[in-house]
Amino acid sequence: MWTGLLPYSVDFRTLMGSIIMFPATANPVCVRAARPPVGRMHHVARTAVYALPFALGCVLFGAVPAGAQVMDRDIGSAPSLLVSRPLPKHDSHKTWVPPFSQPEAVAPNPVSKWLRRRGINFLVDNTNEFAGAITPPTRGTTPGFSNYKQGASNAGQYAMQLDVDWDKLAGWHGFATHMVTVGRYGTTANRMFGDWLNHASEDYGGGGNVVVHLVYAYGEETLLGGRLAIAAGRMAEISDFAASPLFCNFQNGSICGRPKGITDTNFAAGYPASTWGFRVRGRPARSVYVQTGLYPIENGIYQVFQHRTGFKFNGANIIGYTAPIETAWEPVFRHGTLPGHYKFGAQLFSTPQDDNYLDVNGAPYALTGRKRQRHGASWSTWMMFDQRLLHYHNKDSGLTALSGMIYNDPRTSLRKYLVYAALLNRGAFRTRPYDTMGFALTYTRIADGVTLAEQDMINNGNRSSLPNHATGVQHNTIVMEANYAIHVMPGVIFTPLFEYYIHPNAQSNLRNAALLGFKSHIQLM
Repeated sequence: MWTGLLPYSVDFRTLMGSIIMFPATANPVCVRAARPPVGRMHHVARTAVYALPFALGCVLFGAVPAGAQVMDRDIGSAPSLLVSRPLPKHDSHKTWVPPFSQPEAVAPNPVSKWLRRRGINFLVDNTNEFAGAITPPTRGTTPGFSNYKQGASNAGQYAMQLDVDWDKLAGWHGFATHMVTVGRYGTTANRMFGDWLNHASEDYGGGGNVVVHLVYAYGEETLLGGRLAIAAGRMAEISDFAASPLFCNFQNGSICGRPKGITDTNFAAGYPASTWGFRVRGRPARSVYVQTGLYPIENGIYQVFQHRTGFKFNGANIIGYTAPIETAWEPVFRHGTLPGHYKFGAQLFSTPQDDNYLDVNGAPYALTGRKRQRHGASWSTWMMFDQRLLHYHNKDSGLTALSGMIYNDPRTSLRKYLVYAALLNRGAFRTRPYDTMGFALTYTRIADGVTLAEQDMINNGNRSSLPNHATGVQHNTIVMEANYAIHVMPGVIFTPLFEYYIHPNAQSNLRNAALLGFKSHIQLM
């Protein structure tokens, strides 16, 4: 049994065998071939090399695609999909509710169709993410190193989304409400080899370890033919700002959900966390928008002691406010086949934060032991671009490039900046129009003050007090992922993947880590 050091660690061979069996059940040859050989396997690489070719072969040739189910349209992507949708070609000032997300599901559901005709959109899905290291971790006797083990883990979530078009239901023109709840399970493999910056499975954490966790619940009024949208309620700020539905074509947390640098302070509420918020978006031109908002900063937004269920609404833990602003150009080239999005934004945090290097007297706090200097406000900025470069056969097929950068206040941040680049190649094979090949790379630079403070602590023999779960000085890290998303059947996507961490936890004293895994998405209704 090849397990890790955390309670939800699982056997890689058993889990890979079960997931491979699922899409192959229609083919008896695949069922027999997917069974792992008898006997104990001591290395996950042998299992992966054996299993993945059968998984790919059986899924590619044993199932026929029947609809445009892609990871861009899972539950939680609805706000960023709306942001990324330019105005219709035909000019109109009619008040209307933008169409809801309606992904294909495993089985046709006449009840869902009946509800949608009356303005009620109810979705249920499951996303599961598995990752297992195929390289051994750093060994040592110093604090922290003795706990590192080569292991695998599984994490995931089941989610429910409820959208109501009150125009259809009650005649309230342009008004809709949106609510998402999730339940999360499992853990993430990256901590087994010492990384605490980027989850190997993005679906880990933030769900409170409860059956139902409220992600967001808010109302939105759309006016002037979509030129003005006003929203308020319990909102996930980073679902609207610095957002893209393309990010979660990948599994690792350095890019999936949102590039990790944007929530560096834990004061910007991102899925599955939310706060009370207000946002207004205007579109002065068809392909241009400007949006801003105001969101209270709630202490412990990602921690269970305040937000275990997400249903705590009293605001007793509000400690400040964040005010984001973002503008974007969303051109569509070559007769509507090559869409692009070019975003620029910033946000200001009003909550005082500690300096990452200086004490109250302007000297290094790691040497003096005095309280750290406090800054009355801090900030974060971003620019994000994606552009489809080539178009293939179907409407949503083609080669898309993504790139961007998040730059944070270097006085208070852990991550000074994060740079990312990615490629998504969808529908390259005419017989597999919804399959997607992906490659992503993120580079994270730790703030200079954090690096200097950790070096001072180590020089003074105070290694046990290092922040950020560090076991050495933090400088920079790179996370890469390559995957192939297979459209198995309507409502089902299976994505084998490879992840590689260079300098885990931004530490050069930790071995690089390679992981094999998969991401699956099942849209139930």
